[in-house]
Amino acid sequence: MLILRLGAMGDILHALPAVTALRATHPDWFLGWAIEPQWRGLLAANNALARGLAMPVIDQLHIVAAKEWGRHPISAVTIEDIRRVRQELRAARYDVCVDLQGALRSAVLGKWAHPRRHIGEEKPREWAARYLFDEPIPTKGVHVIEQAVEVANAVAREDLPVMLPWLPVSETAETFCDVRLAALNNKPFAILNPGAGWGAKRWPAERYGEVACALVKRGYGVVINAGPGEEMLAREVNAASGNIAITLMPALDELIALTRRSSLVIAGDTGPLHLASALGKPVVGIFGPTDPARNGPFGGNFRVLRHPESKRDHSRHAEPEAGLLTISPKDVLNSADNVLKETR
Repeated sequence: MLILRLGAMGDILHALPAVTALRATHPDWFLGWAIEPQWRGLLAANNALARGLAMPVIDQLHIVAAKEWGRHPISAVTIEDIRRVRQELRAARYDVCVDLQGALRSAVLGKWAHPRRHIGEEKPREWAARYLFDEPIPTKGVHVIEQAVEVANAVAREDLPVMLPWLPVSETAETFCDVRLAALNNKPFAILNPGAGWGAKRWPAERYGEVACALVKRGYGVVINAGPGEEMLAREVNAASGNIAITLMPALDELIALTRRSSLVIAGDTGPLHLASALGKPVVGIFGPTDPARNGPFGGNFRVLRHPESKRDHSRHAEPEAGLLTISPKDVLNSADNVLKETR
């Protein structure tokens, strides 16, 4: 079986519960996954000694640099890489292809594999993809995780459990955490993730700084996570906190290990928030122009803050959405206190 979900981080994490359920229910099935190279760490740990730890959910990775293809569509490198992917997918002889992306490019990849069954949602993200599916599956779930499980149910022809995904363990990432968190002396800590995909989803840095100060007074250490290109934002948050936090720029496997050890994660609608939810960690989500009912934390112990007048809008505005700015540090801290109390 071939899984198609190329990216991005949160979207892959939303697809993983359904695929984990397939693996748990049918451990003898051969599962492959086509994925963009930067997200492979969500499926396969680097330098893991045992294969079971390296890829807990899938048997084979297919690296598909589709975004790079789009940037250089007629280069010799792109043409050769497309040829490689087509040959690799066909050679795997998949009998079923499950498209959990719902995009035209993922549907085309599915056709390259020549499966007997090509399955996807009846109403995919890009409508044209539907016409490449052999079996378009109607879904009723509100959250994208529920929708993915419904598609997986159609594949397995049974009702699968909704479960936390299995994520890889990396020994080098564990060592990274041992070293970088040594200053906390085993104190419980919270991760603050101030970055997001675009400005309208970013809660102000000074407010994260205020939250960091309050968490330290409550006896928690604070780690500020900076993704690629977010180093300056993380420094702004730490400066606003009086430089009392640890600022880290972890690789993906290191972020997984770091999140596993955390006691709380506070973030907007972004990959690290969905990672924390996938790992069953207590979460406070700060939402603005995206809908948490569809894309927010799922299962586990969480709180989501969103102004009732915020509208779903995926426009890439640079400034924080107006409703997002109505959420105060006090609101976030009250939610954090409640979610931690419930966890205890």
